[in-house]
Amino acid sequence: MVSLGVLPHMHESVITDPRWVTQFAQAMDEEGVESIWTVEHVVVANNYEPRYSYSESGRMPGAPGVVMPDPLEMLAFMASVTERVRLGTGVVVLPLHPPAVMAKRVATLDALSGGRVILGVGSGWQIEEYAACGVPYEGRGDRLDECIGALRELWAPGYRSYESNAVSFNECESLPNPAQPGGPPIVIGGSTGRAARRAGRLGDGFYPYVISPEDYADRVALIRSTAAEHGRDPDAIEMTVWPGSYQRGGSFDLGLIEKYAESGLDRLIVSAAESGSTDIDDIRRFVGRYHTEVLDKIGG
Repeated sequence: MVSLGVLPHMHESVITDPRWVTQFAQAMDEEGVESIWTVEHVVVANNYEPRYSYSESGRMPGAPGVVMPDPLEMLAFMASVTERVRLGTGVVVLPLHPPAVMAKRVATLDALSGGRVILGVGSGWQIEEYAACGVPYEGRGDRLDECIGALRELWAPGYRSYESNAVSFNECESLPNPAQPGGPPIVIGGSTGRAARRAGRLGDGFYPYVISPEDYADRVALIRSTAAEHGRDPDAIEMTVWPGSYQRGGSFDLGLIEKYAESGLDRLIVSAAESGSTDIDDIRRFVGRYHTEVLDKIGG
């Protein structure tokens, strides 16, 4: 069964309008959408390095001027006006954040939302973003692994200790505990083989963006083999995909989505911007069509 996750429209006229965000979140809650997802860039440089790997131009779509509110603050707002829909980050650049602070923020959101959080994390790619946050760019992959370990320790009951190159604490307790025992699922973002191997070693899920069905199949196979090598159950790792610009046949390209599903797919992500409108009723119709014209036909 493939579920549907939706990102809000990032247009500056709506994404910081509390009335629109409320209506959007409530509409997704009512329309049977499984999850709402937010994105993160703390800053976007004018001339960033390296090239943005998810587009042929090497530039982020819509930039400059794309508004990206803090993902956890946005989800906290949405949590307060919804009852059912899950709340995911797609993704937080985790090495930019002190893990003890991130553990507290995520646990609080999970507790107050009734256990609806999915924490998508990645290592990021923008050198200038790391510089602006005062965090070394080199070694960010290792730091990401260590931050994941630290989060899970701090989400466990009682006084916990953790020791690594970048993160260490001794007999510390972080309260409140998340509503989900052991903490929210941690989903590994990225489309590379390295990200897939990390998902197999450490992740509760995998979240690639702008990836072809063929590359997605390769990554899923790599996740499964890596998980088995590390004594983990490959079937317990949740597979998500956001096809992005690979939806060249249009948002309702059933054949394309079926190709992803053939490799094993639990969740499909789409953007409300694909509806071509910021009108909430138009977005409702877009979501309804996605369920009836795509997901229902592949067992969603």
